[in-house]
Amino acid sequence: MEPRRSFHLARRSEALFSEGSPLNLPASVFAGISALGFLSFIIGIHNVNYDRADGVVKQVGFLWAANWTLVFMVFLPLFLASVSELVTSWKYEERSRLVSDGPDQGDHAWEHIIDASSYSFWAVFLICVLFAGLFQWIGVCLIPLIKGGGNYAIDWGSITIVQPEIVSVPVSVVFTGLAYLYMCLCFYLFFAGLILLYTVVDDLWKIGEASKNQTEMGLQHDLNKARFKVMRWVFRCTLLGILIATVMKLQSSYLTSGGRNIVTWLVSDLSSALYERADASNSFSYRMPTHYSSLLIAISTCFVFLYGAIRLGIGSQFQARLWKMSAAVALLLASYLLVDAFSGFSILLGVGVLLAMYGLIDPGFGRGRASELGNDQSVS
Repeated sequence: MEPRRSFHLARRSEALFSEGSPLNLPASVFAGISALGFLSFIIGIHNVNYDRADGVVKQVGFLWAANWTLVFMVFLPLFLASVSELVTSWKYEERSRLVSDGPDQGDHAWEHIIDASSYSFWAVFLICVLFAGLFQWIGVCLIPLIKGGGNYAIDWGSITIVQPEIVSVPVSVVFTGLAYLYMCLCFYLFFAGLILLYTVVDDLWKIGEASKNQTEMGLQHDLNKARFKVMRWVFRCTLLGILIATVMKLQSSYLTSGGRNIVTWLVSDLSSALYERADASNSFSYRMPTHYSSLLIAISTCFVFLYGAIRLGIGSQFQARLWKMSAAVALLLASYLLVDAFSGFSILLGVGVLLAMYGLIDPGFGRGRASELGNDQSVS
């Protein structure tokens, strides 16, 4: 008998997405950020104005931080719900219909596939907890709070450095520690979801390769429907991942800008482009680790989509829709990369966000020709 291991990180992570209701994981993430919001209100950093050295009064409250409120209240829960829907459907419905070994052996094979990804889950977990969580908290929050200063923009986590009457240093240390612990665990769930998306795509591709010698028309039709369904959910997750990265970069860029809050900053950029006004330049240069972490999220998300498009899209019957999905992803990625790169970037950003919203509702961008996928009305 094989020795029994005490903890299977890969299986436990997969179970979070595939067992129980698809709303359990998103609801947990939403509850966590709601609790942090209540704590920020209690200690008084939910709505804080900071007088910068150049005379600009900036809103740096926790509830105004878009990379916390929008990401963990809206986009990340939607991402986790989408991954849960796909993994659950693939594990319990689609895979057992496509494989020829029967549902029991198919489930057993799926467990072996998840076990084979154990190293990836552990690597992502250690990176998220140690680097995105512990080390980033020590470098960005703990050391500046204890020693003062630091070449980082002032936000809700470091407001006590310049305005100690609002919140004390020990309270800031505890609150930022809890916030960064919550953040690193949430981003582990995000990257675990990307691993599961990759695993589903790879598993479906291998099943399709193994069935090439079979001439059953029903099986090939089921494979085409499964490919289209998987790519629809991968596309949704890709849009949400890039939106998460975009919001993170927006908040980081806002802290170094001359805007009073993130909304007025975007409106000012839009009006400066429409009415050809010169936008006020910013003379402050801060270190922005969020730019790097958001880039990792965007690249990782687009890699999974590109892998799925190559594995499942080549030679398939939904290439026209796949091109539309790829164009939407490219536009949204371009709007992310060009955030705060020129005056009027908010116009491109608005177009990309509107297209992403439509893509989330209708990933296929309309039914189009009925002959693209045959009878695909049953594909959700």
